[in-house]
Amino acid sequence: MLRRPCPERPDWHDTARDFGFNFHTLYGEPYWDESAYYQFSLKQIEQELEEPTAELHQMCLEVVDRVVRDEQLLRRFCIPDACHDAIARDWYARSPSLYSRLDLAYDGNGPAKLLENNADTPTSLYETSFWQWLWLEQQVDRGLINARADQFNALQELLIARFGRLAARYPGMDLHVSCCRDTVEDRGTVQYLQDCAEQAGVRTRFVHVDDIGLTSTGGFADLENRPIQWLFKLYPWEFMQREEYGRHVATSGTRFLEPLWKSILSNKALLPLLWQLFPNHPNLLPAWFEDDPAAAALTHYVRKPIFSREGANIQIIHNGRVEASADGPYGAEGYILQQYHPLPRFGDNHTLIGSWLVDDQPAGISIREDQHRITQDLSRFLPHIILD
Repeated sequence: MLRRPCPERPDWHDTARDFGFNFHTLYGEPYWDESAYYQFSLKQIEQELEEPTAELHQMCLEVVDRVVRDEQLLRRFCIPDACHDAIARDWYARSPSLYSRLDLAYDGNGPAKLLENNADTPTSLYETSFWQWLWLEQQVDRGLINARADQFNALQELLIARFGRLAARYPGMDLHVSCCRDTVEDRGTVQYLQDCAEQAGVRTRFVHVDDIGLTSTGGFADLENRPIQWLFKLYPWEFMQREEYGRHVATSGTRFLEPLWKSILSNKALLPLLWQLFPNHPNLLPAWFEDDPAAAALTHYVRKPIFSREGANIQIIHNGRVEASADGPYGAEGYILQQYHPLPRFGDNHTLIGSWLVDDQPAGISIREDQHRITQDLSRFLPHIILD
């Protein structure tokens, strides 16, 4: 695993505008960074990232199967009691999912370590699936990247194929896609998913989350009072379950992407359960709930809220001293502790790998880096290649 400097495409800003990549710069800081790229061998990709990703995903699904059968565990995951039966029914019905992303610490020398599972609302999809592939094609055409170079990136073709299978499952249904207002990255993500769905023959409609209403019969509807039969929502289940219209989810008749059972997978309480079920697995880090007496053995660890996104409210603690932290609105529900495992460092950059899955299949990787040890929403995105 190498970090290689590379000349930027002189016209990439114009290309980004042409292709609708409107969030390459956020709050005046670069988000997309093509001044360098990461290089992997085929063995590293296939044996140390792709295969462990598939195995870790199946292990996570085993945790879901355990949790939905245990009221105490569901409460440990801070899922409201009123949602327990609906989540279990959703799991037993095998309600289909679309995609997810595992965050891994990996330095090229294996084994990769699972840091968390972004199974409900993972972003950085467009730049992973389409934009970094376009970068590779153009840099190869210009002679700046070896023509033999490849990329672990089957996301777009797998997403389109998945939407095609889902369309056959829900024939004739329109797919509504939704996100919050004033989030250019979220809007770009759902727009890309709309494009993929439409390539699979699915008709899509967009609605902001706060514009979703209720019909007189308790179903969800858009601003034109069209019933929402099938909804992709880039909006966390833990928010929705606690809001007024969350109580209508189970009876609305709407099919959701991601499904309700993913509220277990996207929860940091997953990490102690994984360690309990698969102790000493080479791709796992020891993890416990903060109130578990076993957690006292940790001296260098990461304190993570049960609900947290984009690194918010995470602390790195060593011998009782906070070494690094990130602010945010989370933590009221409690914390888990995970043994500290440093991200690989390239110069001043701490590097995190996102390993993507579509329909339970490993589908590609994304790379984020930051001078801070906690990866957050403004951490830079860099492309990668495979070259032996």
